[in-house]
Amino acid sequence: MKLDRVQITRFRNLSSVSFSPSPSLTIIQGVNGSGKSSLLEALYYLGFGRSFRTNKHGSVIQHDEDAFSVFSSCKNDDGDVLKLGIQRSRNESFTCSINGQHSTKLSDLVSLVPIQLFTPQSTDLIIGSPAERRRFCDWGLFHVKHQFQLLSAQYAKFLKHRNALLKQQANLMAPANQYWESQFSELGERLTETREEYVSGIVPIFREYAKEFLPNFEVDLSYYKGWEKDLSLSESLVKKRDYDGKIGHTSSGPHKADLRLKVNGVNAQELLSRGQLRMAVAALQMSQTRLFNTATQRKSIFLLDDVGAELDADKREQFIDGLLDMDTQVFVTAIESSQLAFIQKYNEKKMFHVEHGSVKEE
Repeated sequence: MKLDRVQITRFRNLSSVSFSPSPSLTIIQGVNGSGKSSLLEALYYLGFGRSFRTNKHGSVIQHDEDAFSVFSSCKNDDGDVLKLGIQRSRNESFTCSINGQHSTKLSDLVSLVPIQLFTPQSTDLIIGSPAERRRFCDWGLFHVKHQFQLLSAQYAKFLKHRNALLKQQANLMAPANQYWESQFSELGERLTETREEYVSGIVPIFREYAKEFLPNFEVDLSYYKGWEKDLSLSESLVKKRDYDGKIGHTSSGPHKADLRLKVNGVNAQELLSRGQLRMAVAALQMSQTRLFNTATQRKSIFLLDDVGAELDADKREQFIDGLLDMDTQVFVTAIESSQLAFIQKYNEKKMFHVEHGSVKEE
């Protein structure tokens, strides 16, 4: 998927912006507060239906306006033209548009626009909560395994029901509850198997990139399924039943899963510097990009926000080179052109300057 023409209206300080990015590398320059990160944030809505900077959709809508919109004409990997868009209102309603057909099912849109993001906060993938790492895995599965979204939703439904029973101090062994218990175990095992298969595909690719980005370390990536490795989920649920009853929620299952990254046998966040953590994140995202390309025969879109603040010059070049080698459409923001001096070597690039919410091609 490549974005061919983008229109953004009433989004933060971008009143009405229209531009045609490069299918390869697009550089967006501007001082802090000019709107360059807001431009990437608007693109992010096409791939996620939400912001990466706030949980409140109303915060991105311009003052005195009722809604914002982001539309794009795109070329898919078969060369067909698609017209995609999203509009969100202050009342939390939204509409997706796909070739003129409207939908209120967000997955219809985001499944078509595989976007990844690297920002100054991307180290949260390693130093943040396990939920961050589960989301990382689940993004790949959503775009690679068509049935994953349904399986994940079914598991979440049964987890919610089981937690409600625990809060009510219900007897989980009662005949009326045994069906829910067995289905929860089955769905949890299936979800875990799906994730484990995905991570096993990433691990060898990650090792390759880790050697490039962290050459002085032995790096290991593994998956923790969310309960004791020598037990089935049903066995763990039985073992933890009294404990779960006391705390009022389920302590075993794939909702407790984690990706574990160790460096020289130690948890990565305990040994790596902030700059090295960024390199580890870059290696993880590059691995996911390559696995996505291989598994789907599709290409993705990558947003690099404020890359000069996060990576030294050699690593910036290495990261962007790797993404472009995979035919990824890359958008990069920077304050100074000196942060991206190496981009002169790229032939198929476009440069835009953002100032006071207006975007001009240089």
